[in-house]
Amino acid sequence: MQKVERINTIMRYINNRAHFTIAEIMEEFQISRSTAIRDLREIEQIGLPLVAEVGRSGGYSVMNNSILPPIRFTDNEIKALVVAFMATRNQQLPFLRSRQSLAEKLLGLISKNQQDDLVVLNQLLFFEGTNPNNPDLLDLSDLPQPILEELIQLSLYEEHLEIWLNGVNHLICPLRLYNEKSVWWLEYYDFHHETKKMQSVDEIESVNPVQSYKNKKWPSKKKILAQLAKKARQENLHLELGAKAISQFKKYHPLKFSLSYMDPYQTSAVLKTEIDTHDEAELRELVHWLFFLGEELTIRKMPAELLNAYRKRAREIASF
Repeated sequence: MQKVERINTIMRYINNRAHFTIAEIMEEFQISRSTAIRDLREIEQIGLPLVAEVGRSGGYSVMNNSILPPIRFTDNEIKALVVAFMATRNQQLPFLRSRQSLAEKLLGLISKNQQDDLVVLNQLLFFEGTNPNNPDLLDLSDLPQPILEELIQLSLYEEHLEIWLNGVNHLICPLRLYNEKSVWWLEYYDFHHETKKMQSVDEIESVNPVQSYKNKKWPSKKKILAQLAKKARQENLHLELGAKAISQFKKYHPLKFSLSYMDPYQTSAVLKTEIDTHDEAELRELVHWLFFLGEELTIRKMPAELLNAYRKRAREIASF
């Protein structure tokens, strides 16, 4: 990030907070302490008055009644917002019931020329799920399951929830939500079995804050994640993927396998994960999947069990 862009972003960051510290600026923008202090001094010189608070937990705050001018979007920022907005059509994402009002508010913030550009952009760009005969038509499947938004809302404020599956309640700590091929999955810690599990959100019958366990102290989400990290085994599969292998990966990959892209154009990526070498069925599926990824796949690390199965399958293919 260039210096001018970073300072502008920091100004917006601190203007939206009642209180902030140097450490928070350093972590948020990945800069050194000296750079953070220097940037804050330049922001003060620009005209945004900051108030320093002394003490062990001291920091900074913006002087009362001193706010930044109204937000102005650049042409590329507007295009980025609208392209992201167009790409979310028919993706069953939460909180998009107000799509029309969001679009109207955005149009009210921009100039007539920018509005004209967006009309052309809407006619030019098509995404998966777009109806070519009527690009503005949204499929009826655009809205997600109602339980998804309820689950997200509760997870924002509650670390312990009760979910119902097949008429049985489970006490859980929600960890993450995944969207995999238009299916939402909940990763959670099950207190009864003391293990991490995955569950399709569509199969959750109801979700509620914990009511009947108030007398028992359950570990916080932070402690649970720390416990899981200690139990986690070392990664034993390391793959490098080229552009064609990435394309194949996007078509199909095991749930929770994720790529780390090595360049902004997503033409090279790395996958590091841990697999269960005792599950023979999983190993067979992984072998077929590795061949499915194609030629632009480089295997840097692989457990012996998977390597033997991979070589066996390669010999079988070569024998035809």
